[in-house]
Amino acid sequence: MIAAQDGHGGAYRRLLGEVSDWLERYFRRRLPADFVDDAVQETLLAVHRRRHTYDPAQPFGPWLAGIARRKWIDALRTMGRQQAEPLPEHLPVEDHRRTVVSATVLSGLLEQLRPAQAKAIALVRLQGYTFEEASRETGLSLSAVKMNVHRGLAKLTTFIERTDDVE
Repeated sequence: MIAAQDGHGGAYRRLLGEVSDWLERYFRRRLPADFVDDAVQETLLAVHRRRHTYDPAQPFGPWLAGIARRKWIDALRTMGRQQAEPLPEHLPVEDHRRTVVSATVLSGLLEQLRPAQAKAIALVRLQGYTFEEASRETGLSLSAVKMNVHRGLAKLTTFIERTDDVE
């Protein structure tokens, strides 16, 4: 900032790049994603307009943080003034009955398995884990996870076929 105040253009561009990265992280933790870019730009403009007020005898970070904090408060005020879109009177809602019944039946079937088999199937087949990820999650070896999935699915198939024979 001191070099930028002395008119060194390269230093000023580098400063704005580094400040921009810091501001992005600062606002990303504090604002919804669609407000971050505007807050960064507003703060960079404020830094540009107020660069003559920076005192080289003082640390730069607190000076910048003070400007960023004020721009953050401005963004919060702007968010508070925005009108929310009203919801339509009739929202189409899907019938989730089949999904709930399926989830209940599946849960009941998994409860009939050994816990290690149920956990392995849930991780790999339902939650999309790789076998390696499931191995790390459960603390079992890779081959044990594969075996639990294979044997558990075979047992589930037997349960289902037995149910079909009864009906």
